[in-house]
Amino acid sequence: MQSDYAKQGKTAAIVAYITIIGTIIAYFMNNESKNKFANFHIKQALGINIGFYLLGALVSVFDSWAISTAFYIFILVLWVFGLITALREEQKTVPILGPYFQDWFNFIK
Repeated sequence: MQSDYAKQGKTAAIVAYITIIGTIIAYFMNNESKNKFANFHIKQALGINIGFYLLGALVSVFDSWAISTAFYIFILVLWVFGLITALREEQKTVPILGPYFQDWFNFIK
């Protein structure tokens, strides 16, 4: 369990993982309070959502169910991992891409 700031940002962190719309809503929910825990998870969720759309467009070029299935499983694993860490009030980056998301979306504060 994290400190009190994690409890305060938990709702926004969880909402961030509910599609791209949830990420946008969480951003505006956290816009006033600037909770670091919520910011962390908003960056992670934004990266997962953008990755889903960009990689999904790339994967759609290939007409292979194996590639598509592997892609969707990968995104699902990242999404579930991020959601579980938000529920547990932990700040763990998602596997493989998580540290990059924190760097790329540095403008979210």
